[in-house]
Amino acid sequence: MTLPSASRGDAREDDSPYHRLERPPAAEQTPVLVEVPHAGLAIPDAVRGEMTVPREGIARDADIYVDKLYAGAAERGASLLATRVSRYVVDLNRAEDDVDLQTVPDHPAPRGVQPRGVVWRMTTDGRPLLKRPLTHRQLERRLDLFHRPYHGALRSELDRLRARFGYSVVLAGHSMPSVGRSLRSDRIARRADVVPGTRGRSSAHPDIIDLVDSHFREAGLSVRHDDPYRGGFTTAHYGRPRERVHAVQLELNRALYVHEATGEPKTQALEALRVVLLDLVSAVGRLQLR
Repeated sequence: MTLPSASRGDAREDDSPYHRLERPPAAEQTPVLVEVPHAGLAIPDAVRGEMTVPREGIARDADIYVDKLYAGAAERGASLLATRVSRYVVDLNRAEDDVDLQTVPDHPAPRGVQPRGVVWRMTTDGRPLLKRPLTHRQLERRLDLFHRPYHGALRSELDRLRARFGYSVVLAGHSMPSVGRSLRSDRIARRADVVPGTRGRSSAHPDIIDLVDSHFREAGLSVRHDDPYRGGFTTAHYGRPRERVHAVQLELNRALYVHEATGEPKTQALEALRVVLLDLVSAVGRLQLR
């Protein structure tokens, strides 16, 4: 796997082979952490021999360019955590035990029932990703290499921010296909421009959720909360307002900034959306919670 070299000019604190954590200078830090768990495209050599990877599928099933959309978050006072690894290898927005017996037959306590849990055995269009089912030992190796270090960095950063500011906020950056089924209907329809996932407004302070809503609407974007995505593992696991940690999953309609048929970026639209997102990062950082 070829990795990009670290750029200078930021206050990067952690530059592991599989994820990166950037921080602003201490004087500019806010309570905000932006995390991007699905934009990675790399298939590390450590697991390549276990996989059959359709090359054209990697980008299609990734949250393509979402890391670019949030590039500059550290300049707005937020920490930024992003993976380099494809979700085909490990899905960082799933729990460690989100595994079914077809994926890991000797797992001692599987709870998953789907082919795309913490390890994907099938692409979204039904093509196999594993040459053969994983052993529990192989799963543990993937968790040790990718999942646990990422979430260790995420948890540590949220704890650090909470200790300094009294609370911390994670904005989980994701993207979604422009069309699909709504939770409220089986009809295929164009999705909203932005879907904030807060698990029924339970994962973050109401002022944060309302700020997210008004910010995107004022930018001329349509917003639909929790439909079709209510927030995944990160939102459910870390979003605990009573413990002064707040989480909002932000799903962006890919058609806003990508030609979905080709995967090519709409360069001007991507840059315009990046400004909107970075302005949100700044606004959440300035928010004084009641």
